[in-house]
Amino acid sequence: MKVVVLCGGMGTRLREETEFRPKPMVEIGGRPILWHIMKVYAHSGFREFVLCLGYRGNMIKDYFLNYEAMNNDFTISLGRKSRISYTGIHAEQGFEVTLAETGLDTMTGGRLRRVRKYVDGETFMLSYGDGVADIDLKRLLAFHNQHGKIATVTTVTPTSRFGIVEMNGTGLVMKFLEKPRTETFASAGFFVFQREIFDYLDGDECMLEREPLQRLAAEGQLMAYGHEGFFYAMDTYREYEHLNDLWAKNHAPWKVW
Repeated sequence: MKVVVLCGGMGTRLREETEFRPKPMVEIGGRPILWHIMKVYAHSGFREFVLCLGYRGNMIKDYFLNYEAMNNDFTISLGRKSRISYTGIHAEQGFEVTLAETGLDTMTGGRLRRVRKYVDGETFMLSYGDGVADIDLKRLLAFHNQHGKIATVTTVTPTSRFGIVEMNGTGLVMKFLEKPRTETFASAGFFVFQREIFDYLDGDECMLEREPLQRLAAEGQLMAYGHEGFFYAMDTYREYEHLNDLWAKNHAPWKVW
């Protein structure tokens, strides 16, 4: 089953890191966050990836073109009969990665639409290239297959950015909650789609999160899979530092492999 990963955005809120490289190549513990996302999928047996490239996509191409050499010992013979023999075995055996240019300014739905020819089968998965989770992807897929709708979105209960103050009419604080969980749900990405989703995508300006998903919801074709575990998106430099701190302390919940 194919896993589509959206890798084309400019990551403007993480400009400290993305000025010179695409956000999926920003590193956590010395490895691109894209690598971490792919490892989470591979742990559940999903090893066929389609990467939707855009901003500085050449850097992602270079990363995979040089992956064997950078992650193995090898012997190289120079001259007319040049050849390379790899003598190591890295843990990413069997990964199949399609790297597809989808345009610099193309929106998320447009990027998905452009890789339609690389997505075979009736069902596929999709993720953003900047968020990690300890989600049980096999359970997510089973949930999707069971309900029979076109689309499934993974949801989480986010934590408020601020402390919540409850007070009476005189200003006396009755209760203070430091960054509690909210009562709403947010999308964590990690979608599962049927091929019919391509019928909802119209042009490069199409944003997956707007008209397509809103229309699916209106038609009763969008289901939510609730994830109660860890999820964290890397949108800002502070979030980048937090993920690296978790990795450095061996407290990275998404490291399920």
